[in-house]
Amino acid sequence: MKHFEPSELIINEDGSVFHLHVRPEQLADKVILVGDPGRVNMVASHFDSKECDIQSREFHTITGTYKGKRITALSTGIGCDNIDITVNELDALANIDFNERTEKPEHRTLTLVRIGTCGGLQPEAPLGTFIASVKSIGFDGLLNYYAGRNDVCDLEMEKAFTTHMDWCPLKGAPYVATADPTLIEQVAGQEMLRGITVACGGFYGPQGRQIRLRIQDPEQNEKIESFRYQTSEGELKICNFEMESSALAGLASLLGHRAMTCCMVIANRYAKEMNTDYKGSIDNLIKLVLERI
Repeated sequence: MKHFEPSELIINEDGSVFHLHVRPEQLADKVILVGDPGRVNMVASHFDSKECDIQSREFHTITGTYKGKRITALSTGIGCDNIDITVNELDALANIDFNERTEKPEHRTLTLVRIGTCGGLQPEAPLGTFIASVKSIGFDGLLNYYAGRNDVCDLEMEKAFTTHMDWCPLKGAPYVATADPTLIEQVAGQEMLRGITVACGGFYGPQGRQIRLRIQDPEQNEKIESFRYQTSEGELKICNFEMESSALAGLASLLGHRAMTCCMVIANRYAKEMNTDYKGSIDNLIKLVLERI
């Protein structure tokens, strides 16, 4: 039985995991992930009761109940690197005995739903649209560091996308992660546009924004918008940019958890429109997920 050394699995003196500062008994099976630490309070404002409220860096955690369902709301901050921390530490809380530092004999499956904001890339994704990420293309390269990535990635779509983009190898290999299909059906319903999401390793250059710095491929976004991929459920197109969905779907698949991302469009890059006053309307997406998770 593998023993996890203190340098690999870092446990704080109070028995909590290193970054999140959450103890195993404080984690629910159903987890809502948000980027903004302040949005955790928005999620938890709908809870009937609260067990704990923990803050550590950008990681803010509240566990409570909503209509009889025990739920953890947790902020990750921005980026796939933070998702790497979050998902690995959540899995450790669920599946490692912190006293013995060994894997538990029975696997505990978590349900992870990320609620975020995004930039729409198609005319049918105007401001305010809810998008469910069926597949996510990771520009960040995170999953490429893990053994078994080919077993959970859509290799045919990776090939089709890199060919379509005439992909520059200096950027690193993109990967395609798939959200849990049963969770998509459970949460997305008829209210969410389903499609492909590009998860970027940055907000400016990786998403094709040019302020004072030029980007490597000036036609990047036009190529992304024109990409189409045929699946058994029909043709998919890339609907939006965000910065976390690929790592979440990929790591969850490798670790045996159910995960998906749903976002509200606050900018439409196609129409060049932006809504900075979105915080009230995203509460509708939060309430929808709370009902269905």
